[in-house]
Amino acid sequence: MTTPVKRMPLEEMLVKKGFILEHEKDALRETAKTENQSVASLLLARGTLTEDSLGQILADQYGLPWNNLEEFRIPTSLMESIPVELMHRYEFIPMTQEGATLTIAIAEPQDLRMIDELEHQLGYELHLVVSSKPAILGVLSNSEGNSQVLTRIKAELDPVLIKEDETGEDVLSVERITQDQSPVVKLVNTIILTALQKQASDIHIEPTDRTVDVKFRIDGVLYLAMDPFDTGIHPSLISRLKIMSELDIAERRTPQDGRFKLLLNNRTIDFRVSILPSVYGESVVIRVLDKQHVSAGVQGLRLEALGYTGEDLRHFRRAITRPYGMVLVTGPTGSGKTTTLYAALNEVHSDDDKIITIEDPVEYQLKGIVQIPVNEKKGLTFARGLRSILRHDPDKIMVGEIRDLETAQIAIQSALTGHLVFTTVHANNAFDVISRFVNMGIESYNFVASLSCILAQRLVRSVCPYCSAPVEITPEQCRESGIDYETVKHQTFFEGKGCNECHGLGFKGRKAITEFLDMTDSMKEMVLSGKSSSEIRVAAMAQGMTSLRQAALEKVFRGESTLKEINRVTQVDDIS
Repeated sequence: MTTPVKRMPLEEMLVKKGFILEHEKDALRETAKTENQSVASLLLARGTLTEDSLGQILADQYGLPWNNLEEFRIPTSLMESIPVELMHRYEFIPMTQEGATLTIAIAEPQDLRMIDELEHQLGYELHLVVSSKPAILGVLSNSEGNSQVLTRIKAELDPVLIKEDETGEDVLSVERITQDQSPVVKLVNTIILTALQKQASDIHIEPTDRTVDVKFRIDGVLYLAMDPFDTGIHPSLISRLKIMSELDIAERRTPQDGRFKLLLNNRTIDFRVSILPSVYGESVVIRVLDKQHVSAGVQGLRLEALGYTGEDLRHFRRAITRPYGMVLVTGPTGSGKTTTLYAALNEVHSDDDKIITIEDPVEYQLKGIVQIPVNEKKGLTFARGLRSILRHDPDKIMVGEIRDLETAQIAIQSALTGHLVFTTVHANNAFDVISRFVNMGIESYNFVASLSCILAQRLVRSVCPYCSAPVEITPEQCRESGIDYETVKHQTFFEGKGCNECHGLGFKGRKAITEFLDMTDSMKEMVLSGKSSSEIRVAAMAQGMTSLRQAALEKVFRGESTLKEINRVTQVDDIS
């Protein structure tokens, strides 16, 4: 082992680096002793030190090199030879290996007992490099996507590829794919199982000029999932996915869409496959639809669990309990519109009501509700399905999405004839919805008469509660976020440092932010009189409406998200 050379006590290093004053040393030691924690932990909790600054100080203190591990990936040979479980247990990163010497990155070079144990377990002479704990956990999370993942969870997960006939019924278990020794099959299995383990919503396989990148979308953001592959693997990888999806393996110049199912740990998981030709070969996106798992969590779901609070929650609940009218939820793809509608249906569902939905696809399966999947190949469109629903004596109807004039007209007529209609439409905010319907060809009078409310929403990532820590805000960050530094400089801001619970990302889960427009008589009059969206917006804000941006900032001030995250999701000029 590289013997760390202690130069001076940590407190002296802190004074030297300007983090504390000379006369503060003794008080700091006493406080740490009283609270039964280290000086370093105390200063991290107070926000005096960051994980990176602490790591650099420890590196200087012990005469060791510092590495922030930015864009570092564990070499494949070391991932295969050193158990991942050992890396997690001792929180280290193997960097290079030369003969009997192994260079590793650790966050606590002062823990000599741990280093000795690790040296004994690995059987190498260790050379030490210092990094921060979040950086180490982040590298572990990003590098773990390899065959060891499959080996570790294979005993629990035995995937079976399922074929379907034209009726959509499961008719044959084709093969136990984990028993196939083909390297390409193993690679596909590893990618899929790792995505499920990390709760990814999408898998992206992107060829470049030299490599093939695999990315996961987790909580709405793309991350590099594993080490890039050589381009030589790409044709076989795509062919395997095409075979699983029953697509034409010979066609490489036109887009193709398919699907396959896996029976995994006694539950069926759907995968929707989209293949597009690109400059460097075919690009693949796989949507993961773990309906049974998600549905179990959706049963009994309440609006509070999605992040709804305050006046918006109260107003929305009042709207969904009305006997008739249209409840519109708007937002971009992946903003949680369908989940919101299901939570609303859960709250209003009773044995006295008949609730029917038509969706493309049926994302969650809910007890006691009749759910119809759109099947355009068989002629079952939203419009045709909605007409059939009206003949089925419903009390409440949910239309997954209004895409065309015919569907919009039937939905509006349903709301005007005594039904409560829940639906979604794609628009940037609550006010753009009105112009969207007018542009479809809907008469303003009928639309306004049927409309109860419009709810615009977005999803923002939540700071991981397990590694959340206070951070300093800078004037530059405030300027970028459109807020006054002097007003918020005494406000405490938080961000996640990265841990095992959040796979080193610093975020865990997402919550909704909302903009609720109640279609009061005054709002309806403004629409019918031809007022612009900006005029209607000013009037709504004057009546107390909270904008998406304001709702996002409230989450930041409560320590639930970060300025960087809300700037990604909302526009600075959303507040008027």
